Amino acid sequence: MTSLIYGCMRIGGSWDGTPPDDDTRRAAFAALDAAWEAGYRIFDHADIYCAGNSERVFGEWLAAHPGLRSEMLLQSKCGIRLGDPVMYDFSRDHILSSVDGILERLGVERLDSLLLHRPDPLVEPEEVAAAFDELERTGKVAAFGVSNHSAMQIELLQRTLDQRLSANQMEVSLAHPDLITTGVAVNQREPDYPQRAADTVEYCRLHDITLQAWSPLAHGRYSGAGDKNAGDTNAEDNAATRMVADLARERGVSREAVVLAWIMRHPARIVPVVGSTNPERIVAAAQAGDVLISREEWYGLLQAARGSGMP
Repeated sequence: MTSLIYGCMRIGGSWDGTPPDDDTRRAAFAALDAAWEAGYRIFDHADIYCAGNSERVFGEWLAAHPGLRSEMLLQSKCGIRLGDPVMYDFSRDHILSSVDGILERLGVERLDSLLLHRPDPLVEPEEVAAAFDELERTGKVAAFGVSNHSAMQIELLQRTLDQRLSANQMEVSLAHPDLITTGVAVNQREPDYPQRAADTVEYCRLHDITLQAWSPLAHGRYSGAGDKNAGDTNAEDNAATRMVADLARERGVSREAVVLAWIMRHPARIVPVVGSTNPERIVAAAQAGDVLISREEWYGLLQAARGSGMP
């Protein structure tokens, strides 16, 4: 399956650096086993996830299944330095040391893809280029990309790089459709349409950059679980959730599959990153590739989620 990525952010347990216990390992192994059996073959990491423990636990799982490495793609991200203050760091030294740590924790010799996690306002593109050249020369990274970057931020980096940036991971969901709808809202005075990342979708399509969608299920907001962060006290009591439920019932698939299929219906061929640690939801999400969303249904879901019509 190349239409979905399994996101490993939560498998490491705590974010405070506490070493994973046996319960954390068992839950992580169950989630990873479910993802593998369901057909996920791309696994997404970042050096900061659970203070590095997500990569460590994955490395343990991989060591227990030594034949799987050649059948998967491993992706990780670097560039965020947690602490006081939180910083973004695209310096050559930080990128190189981050990759060494990632490889050690995963127990592998090479990453299939490395993404720069969030834009660094102090970036010197020449430093990024020097780091990428070294990582390519030593065989530690096969491909490169970015995360949460706008079109012009990508262009600034790409001008200096010898390697093609092949991916851009952004937040996209029914609850957060801004990346897609910003193009519709050009010159519109609507507070629900922040003018950010303008033309990023079109830029990525023009330059064959794969868009990956993080948090595509929006914490289950439209698949029955509700999103406590968004203040949903009754997940069933909104138009988008009811429409998702109706479509799932008509198609004979899970609600998760419908929510993801809405993202995948976009012609940019956006690839969702499924980050649930619940084996049932992981398997349920895998049905998304079998769901076809019509133009009418796609716009209907968008407007139901927005709570208003198109401009």
